[in-house]
Amino acid sequence: MKIPYVNIQKQYKSEKKQLLKIIDKSLYQGNWVGGPEIEKFEKNMANICKTKYCVSLNSGTDALTLALHLLGVKKGDEVITPSNSFIASTAVVVHLGAKPIFVDIKKDQSIDETKIEAKITDKTKAIMPVHLTGRVCAMDKIMNISRRYKIPVVEDCAQSILAKYKNKMSGSWGDVGCFSAHPLKNLNAIGDAGYLTTNNKKIYNKVRSLRTHGMNESRDNIKNFGFVSRMDNLQATVLNFRLKNLKKIINIRRANAKIYYKNLNLNKVYIPQEKKEEFNTYHTFVIQVDNRDKLKKYLKKNGVDTAIHYSIPIHLQAASKFLGYKKGSLPETEKQSKKILTLPINQYLKKKEILYICKLINNYLV
Repeated sequence: MKIPYVNIQKQYKSEKKQLLKIIDKSLYQGNWVGGPEIEKFEKNMANICKTKYCVSLNSGTDALTLALHLLGVKKGDEVITPSNSFIASTAVVVHLGAKPIFVDIKKDQSIDETKIEAKITDKTKAIMPVHLTGRVCAMDKIMNISRRYKIPVVEDCAQSILAKYKNKMSGSWGDVGCFSAHPLKNLNAIGDAGYLTTNNKKIYNKVRSLRTHGMNESRDNIKNFGFVSRMDNLQATVLNFRLKNLKKIINIRRANAKIYYKNLNLNKVYIPQEKKEEFNTYHTFVIQVDNRDKLKKYLKKNGVDTAIHYSIPIHLQAASKFLGYKKGSLPETEKQSKKILTLPINQYLKKKEILYICKLINNYLV
């Protein structure tokens, strides 16, 4: 049995007839940069995320960059964030000239909110929790810290579209929510794409301008130098089309997760349980096991593709050497990096395939 980690080919095959039709229509209309699908997508996402505004962008990374930039993060400032994320979460801080201040994590891979306060200094300009795997961090407690110290919060929601904590959507808690629509995300474009949510009209207007060279209504009067960070109309067309199936996709992924929970030997495999206040969307399904690398090879030998998110924490990457972190700086993060293994969770898996994966893992860990 061959089980791929993701199955973009199957997604395309299932959508091909309808997708090519709407793509052809979009291209024929000539709205290749900007267009009605952009506005439609932004309204859709603001409504879904329960925020006043959404701005479409060309990546989740640009969403983070623009959010921090507009909150005034600059050279010499500090941004509090976890180290067990994709490299982009830290790269945007560094590119703005600021310093990432890493906080260790809890067993469920979320930033440990009880350790944030000790990292705050007079240089702290933002707190950036990462909603890894489709699980929203303890945002009520993080926002209490934010209000107490008057420090803005940027949510890294790259993996958490439609995820909720205490019945409130990811991307609606902080000052800004930053989302990715990369092809591997639950809501995926056919290339890079991203978007930003906010309830702050000033941020909304500035991002809309900065994403297109700093232009507002006219290209003849530029008040601020901007970037080229806009989403194109074609990607918005695809995302509007795929939005119709997003809830169904997430429900399937949640059902797949339940099969894993029910059939894996939890005495040998650690899986963070979904708490009653959480609604997790399972962008990834991550287990923690001893002898992770050997298990990964064993699964591959038996036809199962897996991944690791992420084997080297950001603070121990070669690129982070100048920050001065050493092994042992973030003990829980480092411990988990040696144990985490991401199993297939995509919506095209069959129950028998998940049961096969569970059987392989249970047999190996006996």
